[in-house]
Amino acid sequence: MVLRPVVKEIVEAIIDGIPRDVPVYAMPMEGRFGQGVRQGVTIALNRFLDLPGTRLPALSEDGKWVYENLGRGEVRSGRSLESLLAAYRYGARVTFRAVSRTVNVSQMPPDALLALGESLFAYIDELSAASAQGYAQEQSERAGEQVRLRAELLEMILRGDSSDGGVPRLASAVGWTLPEVVVVALVPFPHVDGLRAALGPEALVAERGTDVVVIFPFVSRAARPRDLQRALRGRRAIIGPPRPWQQAGESLHLATSAGAHGVGRGTRSGPDDPGAETSPVWVADHLAELVVHAEPLATDDLARTRLAPLDGLRPAVRERLTETLLSWLRHQGQRAPIAQELFVHQQTVGYRVAQLKELFGDALDDPEVRFELELVLRAGHR
Repeated sequence: MVLRPVVKEIVEAIIDGIPRDVPVYAMPMEGRFGQGVRQGVTIALNRFLDLPGTRLPALSEDGKWVYENLGRGEVRSGRSLESLLAAYRYGARVTFRAVSRTVNVSQMPPDALLALGESLFAYIDELSAASAQGYAQEQSERAGEQVRLRAELLEMILRGDSSDGGVPRLASAVGWTLPEVVVVALVPFPHVDGLRAALGPEALVAERGTDVVVIFPFVSRAARPRDLQRALRGRRAIIGPPRPWQQAGESLHLATSAGAHGVGRGTRSGPDDPGAETSPVWVADHLAELVVHAEPLATDDLARTRLAPLDGLRPAVRERLTETLLSWLRHQGQRAPIAQELFVHQQTVGYRVAQLKELFGDALDDPEVRFELELVLRAGHR
């Protein structure tokens, strides 16, 4: 074909024009990127010239690999596929103009000229399809690798691997911001459809046994993550109490124990909350139930929650008040037996009880709170 002698010239025209016609490529055509583009254009043009009059496939095996790899490169560079396809279309226009300059198109039958244009753009479609395949494969492989690495990160966190900095490094590698505090949730397999999409990138999700395990950031004890609550609604999920990420295994342990004992399942239905049966169980709301099942970690959590009003007191003062509180609970507020048990005057009892009521407020009027306070104090927490 008469274009063969000017292939190099056409290649250079395409290379020079792509940065102007496709702004995302407005960069020097140098290094591996420039070499890849030049190789792709050269192979494409020579192959196109080889095809007329043959039964050769539009792309050789080597050529197909080149265009698939160009598609993969767009994923790696963070660009959309459309930019590469626009460059292909630009190359087709430059080639067609070169044909017009080299061949006296006025002497060509219209059908022949039309056939040439159609074959050129059909060939570009073949290149585009190969690149689209490479682009999709790279995206799929990256998504699969991302899922694998995030599952590995979840396992490392649950194992408490924090000595060599491996968790922060892997979290950074997968683009996950390592939170100070997390909760661990369990979702049984029959209820996991669409779970990853519902939770979004904030969550780490992995299969474990007959459940799917979720690690989710927990910012504040006062405000539970609404996204997590919404995503787990209707999935019979159990959410462990918040823990520093280094102790996430404890949150998983308590969630697992709560599930094994049916904690929270028997008290969630009622006319006041028609959606209660579909809401996830927050273990932090049912620590007393776990204490009954001899869960020391739950006892610790319950003690931290219920004895929080005493935080900040001097140790001696705290000891006196907790001692008085336990006696007050045990004797149902009767001063005489409390004074006798503590070897103090009844007025002293009254003074200490007044302090306790000031610290705990209306909570001491709540029978459930009194029950939980007595549990933790009897368990030896002060």
